[in-house]
Amino acid sequence: MNATPSVTAPILKVDHLSMKFGGLVAIGDLSFEAKRGEITALIGPNGAGKTTVFNCITGFYKPSEGMIMLTGRDGGQFLLERMADYQITARAKVARTFQNIRLFSGMTLLENLLVAQHNTLMTASGFTVLGLLGIGKYRNASREATDLARYWLDKANLIDRADDPAGDLPYGAQRRLEIARAMCTKPELLCLDEPAAGLNPRESQALNDLLNDIKDNTGTSILLIEHDMSVVMQISDHIVVLEYGQKISDGTPEQVRQDPRVIAAYLGVEDEEIEEVLVEVGDEHVIQQLDVEPDPAHGPGASSSYLAGSVADTIGHSDREGEFVKVSPGASRAARAGRESEAKKAPSAASKKTKSRSGSPKPGGKK
Repeated sequence: MNATPSVTAPILKVDHLSMKFGGLVAIGDLSFEAKRGEITALIGPNGAGKTTVFNCITGFYKPSEGMIMLTGRDGGQFLLERMADYQITARAKVARTFQNIRLFSGMTLLENLLVAQHNTLMTASGFTVLGLLGIGKYRNASREATDLARYWLDKANLIDRADDPAGDLPYGAQRRLEIARAMCTKPELLCLDEPAAGLNPRESQALNDLLNDIKDNTGTSILLIEHDMSVVMQISDHIVVLEYGQKISDGTPEQVRQDPRVIAAYLGVEDEEIEEVLVEVGDEHVIQQLDVEPDPAHGPGASSSYLAGSVADTIGHSDREGEFVKVSPGASRAARAGRESEAKKAPSAASKKTKSRSGSPKPGGKK
């Protein structure tokens, strides 16, 4: 950790981040910043690499290349790619939720939030029987932990069910409980992986209210992955858009909404406009940027047939049925539209050439 006197720097700076799995480039030379006290959204189509970015930030993956720097409120700087996952949580104060709900369903709501504070409670107990006896510093620490848990249950509108099993909650309430549990760790950066997935409009609004309350009243910065555009556009201060592991847009919600690359790649346009937009933005460029050789340190050997050759020749991912799909540069709709346009021009040019030949007199013939 390095100390710096200024905390005006972004809380998170991702610089030239790359993540390779063998010859497959999941993230390619990604750079972006998340400002302190703001909600930054990371969006993009399925398989764009959003969760991989989260896994690199929170220590589940070690990046192949690049730097991830977090700057704390006290000016301390942490290079997350060099830290173990538990240190990122304990020292850098980064908390995370996952796509799938991971609560202790058999424990009460209050107990779930107390579990999040076990490090504080264990330290107060001296790692001895002080916790069992309830004496010394542990008594005060236990009271403070319970008060903090009840505070966040109240913020999540769940205080009336504090003693109910977490598994009895409806889906939307379980999502809010997960966020409340993460906030009990007092994070500086809260990473949320698709928190609005599966929520109805009323539950989505309750989620929006909770996230805005966190941003406005705690100083915690939020980085979220989300597919629900109504949630993203309503609460985000800054949006980063990924496609094929590369950044295609970066700006305010209004800037991203009007970006033709985002319209073509993610938000969608009218069917009669799609070819025009794709030709304009050139979505072929996104695939061509990944035209690199497999990482020799991690990739397959020369005799291996798995993703042999450049990544642009065979970009692999799994579809919903788990089948391995290969995408080639020629599969781009922009490329197809360009070829179709050229094909339409070719017959007219050929007919003009034929007429020109038929109208000219033959050598030595009669006039």
